[in-house]
Amino acid sequence: MVFSSLVFLYIFLPFVLIGLSICRKTNYQNAFLFLASVLFYSWGGPKFAIVFLCSILLNWFLGIAIEKWENQKKSILAASIILNLSILILYKYTNFFIDNWNAFVSIFNCNPITIEKIALPIGISFYTFQGVSYVIDVYRKTVPAQRNLITLGAYISLFPQLIAGPIIRYNEIQSQFTERKFSFDNIYKGIKRFLLGLARKVFIANQLAIIADAIFARSPETLSPLAAWIGILCYTLQIYYDFAGYSDMAIGLGKMFGFTFPENFNFPYISKSIKEFWRRWHITLSSWFKDYLYIPLGGNRCSKRRLYFNLYVVFFCTGFWHGASWNFIVWGLLHGTFLVIERSGFGEKLEKLFPFLQHLYTLLIVIIAWVFFRAENLELALQYICSMFIPHTNTTNSFLYEFATAYNYLIGIIAIVCATPFIAKVNDWFKLKSQSNLCLQITRNAAIIIFMIVIMILTTNHLINGGYNPFIYFRF
Repeated sequence: MVFSSLVFLYIFLPFVLIGLSICRKTNYQNAFLFLASVLFYSWGGPKFAIVFLCSILLNWFLGIAIEKWENQKKSILAASIILNLSILILYKYTNFFIDNWNAFVSIFNCNPITIEKIALPIGISFYTFQGVSYVIDVYRKTVPAQRNLITLGAYISLFPQLIAGPIIRYNEIQSQFTERKFSFDNIYKGIKRFLLGLARKVFIANQLAIIADAIFARSPETLSPLAAWIGILCYTLQIYYDFAGYSDMAIGLGKMFGFTFPENFNFPYISKSIKEFWRRWHITLSSWFKDYLYIPLGGNRCSKRRLYFNLYVVFFCTGFWHGASWNFIVWGLLHGTFLVIERSGFGEKLEKLFPFLQHLYTLLIVIIAWVFFRAENLELALQYICSMFIPHTNTTNSFLYEFATAYNYLIGIIAIVCATPFIAKVNDWFKLKSQSNLCLQITRNAAIIIFMIVIMILTTNHLINGGYNPFIYFRF
């Protein structure tokens, strides 16, 4: 089940809101959310729910074991990390390792390993990381072990963030499982945030995806530099609005239920360095790797050589976390390389340049890196990058004319403008002014309500007519 579906919007979500309004006590609400989340997850494949429930049971038991057997807690922590990562590796990376092994042994004419392809449970990267962070926090005594299996199950399975994040740590919302406010005001605020994300996904990301997919579907040698750049620019905006839209919807749903989730994006494309980009892009993942991998490795309180090693390890893992493919590894290492370059002194020189040049440098690296993220394999990625900079013979731009519509131009302009803080600043200005101006306050509130109604009508029409495009991060 996806958020941008008629079943979710008109059946499942109202069912959950009604159920929560009936379950007045927080413990009952936790139990109801746990059951609703299991139903939500099982909708796409009941067999994967068994893996997900086993993960919850495993981390619940190990958290209690760490607290109970203090003398053996290091061994229990090690077992917890190994078991959690083993589940992730089994389902997400087994096919990758076998394919690479078979490619290697084929050089020596050896028999390949033949097994049935292992299907990837949706959201496994996200709920595995949440389970690992919970057990580590219990080990560090940041939080006490949760004795109530239903409560811990509700935390790990909470369906707004279950499939594609944000990655929420138990210590961030621990108190909200014992005391939170389920109110009309929170529902209203949550619906506003949810519909903002829905609009980003359905009307911007999906439209840009049509152009990006059409261009990436062509052989790179047939693409002119103009076509190649249009394709990757559309994908650059698509992946932002797709993922940020999902995060908005998750945060909005959490607010409806009385939870406050951490923000996951902060206008990453206005960054002036790769370092700043990772402070603004997928913030919860960056924070997770910083606290549970980078700092334990030594962070930046070590020699430069060790610092660079730590950065490469973190961004190798960041890339590999995104997918079992060499493309994702190269994508992560590319970002890691430029972070190392910035740490080695280039960052200080970069700060002295005009802001425009800082933005240009950052966007160029990010956009080129997205080619590896989007292309099917490394060979196609490298060929595509060549097409961006080197004109080929026998290329044509004629196929681009089908996308040269007023609607696409409008979507492109909106996407670029909304990727900056401009609209947010205008909204903050109106909000501030409306506090002392009743007429302006009524106008602003009316505009918000009209926006919400229009989004629901247009989205419903879009879904009825068969428009569908799954979230990019569902793959991870």
